[in-house]
Amino acid sequence: MAPNTKRVFYVNNVSAPVYLEILAKRPDIQVDRLENDSPEAAVEPVLAQAHAYQIGSSRQELAMPFQGYAPLLARCPNLLVLSTNGAGFDTVSLADATAAGVAVVNQAGGNKEGVAEHVMALMLTLSKRIPMADKAMRRSSDYKRPDFMGDDVQGRTIGIVGIGHVGGRVAELCCGLFGMRVLAFDPYLTAEQIAAKGAEKVATLDDLLRQADYVSINCPHTAETRGMIGAPQFAAMRSHAYFINTARGGIHDEAALAQALTAKQLAGAGLDVWEDEPPPSDHPLLRFDNVVASPHNAGITRQSRHNIARIAAEQMLDILDGRKPPRLLNPEVWPVYRDRFSRILGVTPEA
Repeated sequence: MAPNTKRVFYVNNVSAPVYLEILAKRPDIQVDRLENDSPEAAVEPVLAQAHAYQIGSSRQELAMPFQGYAPLLARCPNLLVLSTNGAGFDTVSLADATAAGVAVVNQAGGNKEGVAEHVMALMLTLSKRIPMADKAMRRSSDYKRPDFMGDDVQGRTIGIVGIGHVGGRVAELCCGLFGMRVLAFDPYLTAEQIAAKGAEKVATLDDLLRQADYVSINCPHTAETRGMIGAPQFAAMRSHAYFINTARGGIHDEAALAQALTAKQLAGAGLDVWEDEPPPSDHPLLRFDNVVASPHNAGITRQSRHNIARIAAEQMLDILDGRKPPRLLNPEVWPVYRDRFSRILGVTPEA
């Protein structure tokens, strides 16, 4: 083992092989792999020596003992960084990590193309009523083409909730490809910043919902956004509008959405994310012909996985080399983190 070796571990898998390939080029980095069911005798020494944890982003796929909360952090006295496998950080408590002096980073933007294209696919599929036509054709020949009359998207209005990496790319595609009017609700960006992304800033979520023909959710799942879209918000939407969520389950109320669809308060929904994943096959929302469903795979493209893995590896090396990472989710931890890094690795990171 090389002097001053940095220990990195992951559980089950990484996004793509390129992550391990990049880290393997550094003789001072040792990578350990655990699994959800690894025996305690294998787990304990890895956690005790780990400096960094490349953590999975799915709550359903990562066993609770390996999720980034206080009980795990207490077992990792030398841990300096939690790095998620994607843009989401559902498996990490920022508060617990900050209290422990652990930096948390994600790979925001790494899968923006895959997710943004998925938004477009859902929007077009719903507008052209492709699922209903497909199902009717497979059942019998007793149907009429006008029953599946759809809508053009050109010149219509899309409302984007959260115009970061993915939302910004959705805005670019909608504006550039279809000449759509793009509205955005994002309280963390100014009107000028949003205009630079090709969208108009609206003051409130209701302003967006009342004007949009399509509503696309592209914000992170946080305490602030959980349950943000419920019965009042669906009631505010236009009856011909479509709701699309490729961000995270829990941002919208699934029961309220089912009730809104039953009441025909909106025209349909495209859902890539669910409160429980995978959703049960008898989930109420899967009974609607005007709901297009996918199993949280918007960002799972070969290109996105490779990109996320590359970004994760490069950022991991940056932070272990003492540089401040560009995707730090808890910047308030930095002073304490620097002290811990200096004590554990003998080098003081940049201010």
